[in-house]
Amino acid sequence: MQKIQNKRILSGIQPSGDLHIGNYFGAIRQHIEFQEGNECYYFVANLHAMTTIQDKRKLEEATLQVAIDYLALGLNPDKANLFVQSDIPEVTELAWILSTLTPLGLLERAHSYKDKVAKGLTPNHGLFAYPILMAADILIYDSEVVPVGKDQKQHLEMTRDMALKLNNVYGDTLVIPAEYIMPEVAVVPGLDGQKMSKSYGNTIEIFCDYKTLKQKVMSIVTDSTPLEEPKDPDKNNVFALYKLFASQEEKEDMRKKFLQGGYGYGHAKKELLEKIYTFFELARTRREEIIKDKTYVWEVLKRGAHQAREQAQQVMSRVRENCGLIRAY
Repeated sequence: MQKIQNKRILSGIQPSGDLHIGNYFGAIRQHIEFQEGNECYYFVANLHAMTTIQDKRKLEEATLQVAIDYLALGLNPDKANLFVQSDIPEVTELAWILSTLTPLGLLERAHSYKDKVAKGLTPNHGLFAYPILMAADILIYDSEVVPVGKDQKQHLEMTRDMALKLNNVYGDTLVIPAEYIMPEVAVVPGLDGQKMSKSYGNTIEIFCDYKTLKQKVMSIVTDSTPLEEPKDPDKNNVFALYKLFASQEEKEDMRKKFLQGGYGYGHAKKELLEKIYTFFELARTRREEIIKDKTYVWEVLKRGAHQAREQAQQVMSRVRENCGLIRAY
């Protein structure tokens, strides 16, 4: 992975359900690595989640759960700011200001909006204006680098367009962020071979119990090649997932067994099962400890919000002054 040092990095994750291994390899692992030698702002995007979650208790629980999971997976609150999006009211203020400068046509071209509507989601203004709030999330902290997957590259390009437009109208005000495209390993196959996604219902959750994990792994879709025949390791989902967890020697060994024949998908699934369970063993133990002390989690989120809001207020002070938003107090 390309080394990033001495940068202010911003990323967020929606509390839309239990985190799965696609989330881990696609984003979380990189987020943990970035906290070494950078200034990181990681937020739980509960405002974004309101476009699809409209249940009070579900949103509250999911928001806290994401924070707990991030801490269990290695986020160090002494090295990175972890906070909840809605604790920074300045972000919605900046989103409104950006919306006064954003052409309607730019939002209409957003791939994410069109894809979600095509999948049956009822369109609402929040879903339509999602790129504006995402832009405010990024720009409110003077973010320098934003790690994104290829599917979110367009949103970052839109963010840059909005920032440039505001700077052109009101003078040099906002920092223009650079993109960091996550490596190809981010495309993690799900149980059915499609990209692992909650919307496809094909996920393997990071913290599910052993029995559930076994059921999931054993249900991975494979072809009907008989046990005794050779199999192409590069064309089956089991090996694609195994490669994420195995050492180079272990990957070569499984590849060899597939090519020789006499090695079935059932054998490979059992090896994958143990790899996944062992890989997250330390994180599971840490998570159990954190759950027993939720006061610690709230303290982390409070401290992260305090640090994030200090930065957001500095940016908004600059934005208000340059845009002519006078204050009477």
